[in-house]
Amino acid sequence: MKLSLFLLLNLGGVFSLKICSFNIQSFGETKLQKPAVLSVIVECLARCDLTLVMEIKDTKGEAFPQLMTRLNSRYRGRRLEYGYVISERLGRKSYKEQYAFIYRQRSVSVKSVYQYPDAQTDDVDAFAREPFIVWFSSPTTEIKEFVIIPIHTTPEAAVKEIDELYDVYQNVSQRWPSQNFILMGDFNAACGYVPKKEWPNIRLRSDTEFLWLTNDKLDTSVKQSTSCAYDRVVLRGEKMIQAVPADSVEVFDFKQVFGLTEQEALAVSDHFPLCFTVSGGRRSG
Repeated sequence: MKLSLFLLLNLGGVFSLKICSFNIQSFGETKLQKPAVLSVIVECLARCDLTLVMEIKDTKGEAFPQLMTRLNSRYRGRRLEYGYVISERLGRKSYKEQYAFIYRQRSVSVKSVYQYPDAQTDDVDAFAREPFIVWFSSPTTEIKEFVIIPIHTTPEAAVKEIDELYDVYQNVSQRWPSQNFILMGDFNAACGYVPKKEWPNIRLRSDTEFLWLTNDKLDTSVKQSTSCAYDRVVLRGEKMIQAVPADSVEVFDFKQVFGLTEQEALAVSDHFPLCFTVSGGRRSG
């Protein structure tokens, strides 16, 4: 199935886009200084045309640019293969994280960015890490532009934060004219953080205009002792939904691919990257 999908999307002048979501647990100077760990991270990123990276704990602001230098060193050319945009440090009190988007510059470009203010009337500070939203242009794919709303929820507040993404969507859809939306990231939407009885109360789930591309049984956790659908992808917009083949969803098990022990894999992250494909548009001429 995967081979036939690859042939369908990449032959005959068709160019697809692989989008990934990767919580690189506590990424900073420590992981950067471990060659084996850094190598696996770079290999994961190089598989994708566009990657949302979460849990960047880079207090000096130096580790992530160094990661990008390492990633781009794989390629030769006058122009860097990958560019990126990164949020400010987000979080309550002293604990801070950043979101970043890494994108292949020949396939994707940034139209605009928007840091969600999280200051709704009567509901201030709903998010611990407010979404850093990016509007992308993608000339090679079936849809030519789309917006990604990322989230890394606080586990204990996962139900509230996932529900609040509905308000974020409403806000951004009024701000930008795009009809194509992807909501993705580490939702912590499993293993007790979102009880089954709570799903009907989550507007992002109950509103049938949103398509949950990933189901509740998709295991994105590295630990063999757990099976948790923490990471999710949700689509909004008829053309967006039509452009993403349901069978393109993939959890990239770097533990198995690179022959790592569980301890070695957990040194990289406690999450596997979650990926999916946007169908390509045919080249004119």
